[in-house]
Amino acid sequence: MVVAGDDALAHRLAAELRGVYGEQVTLVVPPAHRSVRPPVVGRTRATALFDRVSAAVNRAAGNGDPASARTSEPPGTERVLEAAELTEAVLAEASVERAAALALVYDDDETNIRAALTARRLNPRIRLVLRLYNRRLGHHIEALLDQASALAAAGADGSGDGDDGGEGFDASTTVLSDADTAAPALAATAVAGTSKVVQTDGLMLRAVERPPPAPGEVADPGLCTLALLSTTASDPAGADGSESSGTQGPRLLPDEEAVAAATGRGTVVLENVSYSGPSSPPGRSVVPFGSLMSRRLRWSFAGLVACVVGLAVASMLVTGDHPLRATYLTLLDLFGINDPAIGRPMGEQVLQLFSGLIGLLLLPVLLAAVLEALGTFRSGSALRRPPRGLSGHVVLLGVGKIGTRVLARLRELHIPVVCVEADPEARGLALARRLRVPVVLGDVTQEGVLEAAKIHRAHALLALTSADTTNLEAALYARTVRPDLRVVLRLYDDDFATAVYRTLRAAHPGALTRSRSVSHLAAPAFAGAMMGRQILGAIPVERRVLLFAAVEVGGHAQLEGRTVGEAFRAGAWRVLALDTDPRPASSPRAPRSSSGLVWDLPSTYVLRAEDRVVLAATRRGLAELLGRRARERAGV
Repeated sequence: MVVAGDDALAHRLAAELRGVYGEQVTLVVPPAHRSVRPPVVGRTRATALFDRVSAAVNRAAGNGDPASARTSEPPGTERVLEAAELTEAVLAEASVERAAALALVYDDDETNIRAALTARRLNPRIRLVLRLYNRRLGHHIEALLDQASALAAAGADGSGDGDDGGEGFDASTTVLSDADTAAPALAATAVAGTSKVVQTDGLMLRAVERPPPAPGEVADPGLCTLALLSTTASDPAGADGSESSGTQGPRLLPDEEAVAAATGRGTVVLENVSYSGPSSPPGRSVVPFGSLMSRRLRWSFAGLVACVVGLAVASMLVTGDHPLRATYLTLLDLFGINDPAIGRPMGEQVLQLFSGLIGLLLLPVLLAAVLEALGTFRSGSALRRPPRGLSGHVVLLGVGKIGTRVLARLRELHIPVVCVEADPEARGLALARRLRVPVVLGDVTQEGVLEAAKIHRAHALLALTSADTTNLEAALYARTVRPDLRVVLRLYDDDFATAVYRTLRAAHPGALTRSRSVSHLAAPAFAGAMMGRQILGAIPVERRVLLFAAVEVGGHAQLEGRTVGEAFRAGAWRVLALDTDPRPASSPRAPRSSSGLVWDLPSTYVLRAEDRVVLAATRRGLAELLGRRARERAGV
């Protein structure tokens, strides 16, 4: 894997690939010094800044020779290449021709696009992951690079060796942005209290550690049992990052017999998490009829209608006319378009005078109603204020680039949100106006702004402004208002975010606090894209990792034509769900879920080539299933 970038995301992504997926990584970064110098290949070193898993392995290989490190690096190691510019020579030095994937995460879109075009020419089979802020341009670039790869593969008539990718390596192009990748994790933190979730087809899945059940107690298996935990907390099994099934260490993807026989051991089960607080309906742009007029105006109209009815009844009694005719004549008198009642009985003359008087009173009421209705329609496209009885909502501080994505994600889950924004021209205000989301305009550092957002009755606070001090100040003030409030902070520097998290956790042990940098939240999505589009996410289990992937059954002999029970391989992979969307609704299968995924598949269901399944797998198991393990055994 090759990672090229100029900020914290590149380092975090390299650590994610090494520690979680156990990949060999070449990191291309600008030189430490500002002076321009030729590319220098550093020694293979352990930069386990964020991940302890690969520290021992990297330290063991840290003093290796650079030349030998290029060809015989152990899994989870890193090679550093310093270059002022990402030229073709630098990409060649980084061995892009032999790489499985390349991530271009520079802060400049043009740099990433230029390097992607060069890399696609050097290696048409390489998997590309680009960081672009322009989403529309990103879609076009993605299609262009995929088309170039397809044409190059067609021109070669399918020839190529393992270094070019071969079976199991898709030469896909994935365009991501910080906002799109960080938003799901931030929204999941507000819902589930943790960003360690896997999201697929509208569902959020979380791996939960459960203690050993008490004697006579039956443990809830959740959707399925993913792992058996170590027998003791101090058990060093699995510290080397291997995934072999030890008798005392964690055991991934055990079968039912192993789960039944494991007494006194905790388990890791998969759960479908959802928001437990009050929900709100999707935002509507239609103005309700009841809001067109105020209560005082409605009472005025009711009084005038009562007067008209009384005059109509009096006219019917005096003249002896039919009720409809009496009402019609009363309305004519009311609007001043009837003939004067000269020479008519005194009662009719008096009624006509009263009708004219009430008509005079009706004119200002009608004018007020028209003006108020126009104002209501005008304010219908304006920002809403938080309702008086609102509670259990999420206070979203900052609706910029990332805050807008988080707002859209929360509203998809029907979670009530109140936005706080200091800039009246912020990009997210248009979305908040369209979704009818309450907004408080004001500086959160000023007194009374968070109170206006009902922070004392909120479920969580998401501080997502671009200023770290503003986010921290808002979190600390919210803690004084409500000490048990769930708080999530967006901080730029990952080390600073870790320090803030530890301090807030120590100061408020009874409250849930999460502080994350954008690079920390975005790195897993970029790493998953580098592993292939089928990777949905990863969940750590002690010192090991479980991957979740969406796989087409066709072409995999271990799955196609086998039942779900036969396709399960303990310690390697397990089919979790079946995607039912491609099939007609009348298909005689298990009942559909609202997300299109069928869980609790019968073990006798036969997997067909056209099926698409979601499975959990170990790193080695997924590599073997996708055909990569065969190349590793062959020494490629």
